[in-house]
Amino acid sequence: MEKIKENLKKAMQEKDELIVSVLRLLISAIQNKEISLRQGERGELNDEQIIEVIKSEIKKRKDSVEAYRAGGRLDLVEKEEEEEKLLEAYLPPQMGEEELEKTIREIIISIGEVSEKDFGKVMGQVMGKVKGQADGDKVSGAVKKILAEKK
Repeated sequence: MEKIKENLKKAMQEKDELIVSVLRLLISAIQNKEISLRQGERGELNDEQIIEVIKSEIKKRKDSVEAYRAGGRLDLVEKEEEEEKLLEAYLPPQMGEEELEKTIREIIISIGEVSEKDFGKVMGQVMGKVKGQADGDKVSGAVKKILAEKK
């Protein structure tokens, strides 16, 4: 959260309206999440919870991009994509495809004999291990691909 606030100050000094706008929205979303989780006392989100808020904001931008493309509003598509890139800078480095597949194969070996019916079981363990390092859609696709190879 400190990095986000520092970057907001810097963007305000540089008068970069896009970054200021995106970071203010992000800080607001984080604070709203803190309020919703608060139970009587002041509670700040941990890094993992902040990453979830950032991912949620990125997903909103992706959904908007799809809607604007369908509506032919390319000017708004560009703005949403820029905001998405700014938000992605605050996520931890994402796991590469080879590393992800290696992790999935290791988990499948540890489980034992698996089939496509074991998708949920494999998916749950993989997401637990790669949390924050890989997008759920990417993991899902890789797990399906590897389980399909096991036929």
